[in-house]
Amino acid sequence: MGKKIPLRQCVGCREMKAKKEMIRVIKTPEEEVVLDANGKKNGRGAYVCFSLPCLQKARRSKGLERSLKITIPEEIYERLEEEMRQLDSER
Repeated sequence: MGKKIPLRQCVGCREMKAKKEMIRVIKTPEEEVVLDANGKKNGRGAYVCFSLPCLQKARRSKGLERSLKITIPEEIYERLEEEMRQLDSER
């Protein structure tokens, strides 16, 4: 029997995908919202596909805010989009 693959739901497109194919966005205990590329940081997490359109959908639907139970200012979304562009260029 093969190893079970952990699935997570994208807060943007709402699709279930393998955890490794997604990026985790966390709210740290200090109430800061950051991208967690390794998935190991401490804090409440939500998952988004590795794509800007999904992050933008999560922004419009406020899916990220619901998952993290916090209001997210525009500048944080802009920073997340910028970080995702950088990670995308490294892949």
